[in-house]
Amino acid sequence: MSSDTQGVQAEAEAAVPAETVSSAETAGRMTHREVIQALSGLMMGMFVTILASTVVSNALPRIIADLGGSQSVYTWIVTTELLAMTATVPLWGKMADLYSKKLLIQLSLGLFVAGSLIAGFAPNVELLIVSRVVQGVGAGGMTALATIVMAAMIPPRELGRYSGMFGAVFGVATIAGPLIGGLLVDTSWLGWRWCFFIGVPFSVAAILLLQRTLNLPTVRRKLSIDWLGAFLITAGVSTLLIWSTLAGDKYDWVSGTSAIFVAAGVVLLALAVWAESKATEPIIPLSIFRNRTVSLTVIASVLVGVAMFGGTVFLSQYFQVSLGKSPTVAGLMSLPMIFGLLVSSTVAGQLITKYGRWKRYLVAGAIVMTAGMLLLSTIDEHTSVLMLSIWMFVLGAGVGMLMQNLVLAAQNDVPANELGAATSTLTFFRSMGGAIGVSALGAVLAGKVTSLFAEKFPQAATGGTAAVPDLTTLPEQARAIVANIYAQATSELFLVAAPIAALAFVAVVFVKEKPLHTMSGDERRAQEEAGLPLH
Repeated sequence: MSSDTQGVQAEAEAAVPAETVSSAETAGRMTHREVIQALSGLMMGMFVTILASTVVSNALPRIIADLGGSQSVYTWIVTTELLAMTATVPLWGKMADLYSKKLLIQLSLGLFVAGSLIAGFAPNVELLIVSRVVQGVGAGGMTALATIVMAAMIPPRELGRYSGMFGAVFGVATIAGPLIGGLLVDTSWLGWRWCFFIGVPFSVAAILLLQRTLNLPTVRRKLSIDWLGAFLITAGVSTLLIWSTLAGDKYDWVSGTSAIFVAAGVVLLALAVWAESKATEPIIPLSIFRNRTVSLTVIASVLVGVAMFGGTVFLSQYFQVSLGKSPTVAGLMSLPMIFGLLVSSTVAGQLITKYGRWKRYLVAGAIVMTAGMLLLSTIDEHTSVLMLSIWMFVLGAGVGMLMQNLVLAAQNDVPANELGAATSTLTFFRSMGGAIGVSALGAVLAGKVTSLFAEKFPQAATGGTAAVPDLTTLPEQARAIVANIYAQATSELFLVAAPIAALAFVAVVFVKEKPLHTMSGDERRAQEEAGLPLH
């Protein structure tokens, strides 16, 4: 069936009037060299903005100590950036369908630079938190727009090899953040402020490089953005993310406060759905969810977000508390997962480009990701570094095959004028899955740690959540017990996460494989607007 369909597609494209094809090629098709040049700027910007989400994790204790912040501030330095990034992704995606993608991506990088400079010079925690919001808005734009720009200039049939590189960059930035942050903090002549400064020169270089290399047509449309829908989506998502961040710490998961947060979030999102159904140009067109591929890839993206963020965040703590490693060494121990992501996303992308088949990599990725979770559910305080490295490689390989190829599948199955909305929708749900997943899995971890502390140290039970102890102050026997507690809790965490990963397999199994387009997004848009068939 695939060869017949591709034959029909080739005939349809061959039948297009010469002037239309010429116009499309002039407007949207770039040479391989031009694509590589443009991608270098995109990947540089993507790396530093994603890095900003994770680079502070190992530096937070020093930041809080230097700025005199409280324990509650500890969480907010991370979550405010993630909140702003997640909530603004749909808005950036919609603007990409209406305005110059090149200008928008440079604007997002400019916001990121401004937020980074404010954070690096912040004299107090209040200004630092504000700066993280600005960083998050910029990072949200970069995260959404990079993939949209790729789809605009590269045909889906050729997108595999390029999206594989992007998947690797996303994964490496997410996992390498704690390593780079640990190294900066442990280097006396640099310090934690360089966790924010480090991305500035690269972001400026990306802006200048994109100015020279990225040439995309600007589609001028006299349409307005649905600001009411944007506000309601942002407010609803932020409310639920704030709830999941604070639940289990400031109040119980099942409590009156939780009920108020959840009810407010649900009401706001219900109003957002109503507003989107009435809007002429909705932020997230509800019609795209009628597309089976988009709906299934959204579900899978949420689950991949849980695996990606949850796995990396809590493994770092396990390395430091259970295995007694320093922040720098803990970061180095994440390298096998990075390598797994690099290998699987790059190889899968190349094979998709060569053979035009993509579903097998989604299915294999979901299976491998679930296997990685199950293997990591067997860890304890005595697990060898070699075995950990193998299991982390497996988890990274599974995520690498899934993450970018989910976007590819959705982009290939929507009209060109909805590429921005579809891409940003997937990115949005993946980020939201990561944020809620980290919070929910963190609550599982905290609950297990607290119960084990009460069991092992009944004389020290306080009835609250057990604080992370300073191992250097504990006697040898107590240190061994604490290491065992955190190892047990972390292994249970992955045991809970494994069925969630398995659900991603169920979702991708039902995705229908369709032949990849051989025209770029801009060329497809020209064909669609001219009323010419694509297949």
